Amino acid sequence: MDMVMKLGASSAVVIFTKSSCCISHTIETLIHSFGANPTVYELDTHPNGKQIEKALIELGSQPSVPAIFIGKELVGGANEIMSLNVRGKLKQLLIRANAIWV
Repeated sequence: MDMVMKLGASSAVVIFTKSSCCISHTIETLIHSFGANPTVYELDTHPNGKQIEKALIELGSQPSVPAIFIGKELVGGANEIMSLNVRGKLKQLLIRANAIWV
């Protein structure tokens, strides 16, 4: 779990994904649309991918991907990100995390 928290804090926005997950790609595209440049870890190609996935599940990420950290905190998965976006709160969260500047 420490490795996941360390990776999640390594950048303003971190997305844990799998290369075959279309929802993860959609979330990554949404984050990019605000001008943010997330760090993306594809668990199916990462050497510690299985361990990271297990730790994400232990942290409460269900399903395990996508799992999104913003400002060093686990925000959640696709549902949480889409909900923040629909409510107009995702942009503010990205600004507070210094992921984008306006």
